[in-house]
Amino acid sequence: MRTIKIGSRASELALTQAEIIIGMLKERFPQYQYEIIKIKTIGDKILDKTLSKIGGKGLFVKEIQTALLEEEIDLAVHSMKDMPAESPEELILGAITKREDPRDVLVIKDNRTLEELPQGALIGTSSLRRKVQLLRLRQDLQLKDIRGNVGTRLKKIETEGLDAVILAAAGLKRLGYDEETFYYLDIDNFTPAVGQGALGCEIRKNDKELHRMLQEINDEETYHCVMGERQFLKLLEGGCHVPIGAYGKKVEEELWITGMVASLDGQQVLRHTEKGEFHNFLEIGSRLAEEMMALGAKELL
Repeated sequence: MRTIKIGSRASELALTQAEIIIGMLKERFPQYQYEIIKIKTIGDKILDKTLSKIGGKGLFVKEIQTALLEEEIDLAVHSMKDMPAESPEELILGAITKREDPRDVLVIKDNRTLEELPQGALIGTSSLRRKVQLLRLRQDLQLKDIRGNVGTRLKKIETEGLDAVILAAAGLKRLGYDEETFYYLDIDNFTPAVGQGALGCEIRKNDKELHRMLQEINDEETYHCVMGERQFLKLLEGGCHVPIGAYGKKVEEELWITGMVASLDGQQVLRHTEKGEFHNFLEIGSRLAEEMMALGAKELL
């Protein structure tokens, strides 16, 4: 019987996420063998620069996609927020599984709230999207670039004298961190990264067997929401070097997607929501991009 080789980054979170996907597949297809192949990406290798300074797109994805194209692996598991808007045409997203919590979280020293942080408190994050939105909430905060995996970033609260760090709720939850230490940033005025909280399974287009299997673990609601968000990202050509975010949610029979684009200094933050019939996810994402451009997003990019 076939052994399915699964490509993953080597961090604790990435391997946990790969195991989540294997667990879902094993439950439905126990007759197959599953093997994780660890792959180091450029984003893992360069830790002394922010992602926006490294430049380029797909910093945590490219080497894994190359392994897929060269048939060294059969399936790549990605955090959807790391995936560039466009992928090699020989590859396809076979499934996006049910989304975990899409919000951003402040993990604050001594379990304080955002309001309780002292004047000029030092916050660790290297994400432009997080920086500009945080400064809109508290202009007095000082920001420090930090990189590394979840554990490394949390340790920096002690080792680098930080008052707090911002991380994705999904990663913290998957790793089993105590939610009592989380201060959730409200999604209405703190827009997540495109695809945040969702896992994507990428395969070669011609692998029909695996594509059929992945259909069994695809979550249609998450797929529609995330693909709508990605359409918005694709048309605005945003990457790590621009403060950009989007979040889609199902409201009754409609899909509502909110997009956010900001200037690098955070002085201008544009936010807009487009709504439409749930199955028209690509059209809603496209309309959102057009509307944001009309509001001045193009100048900010």
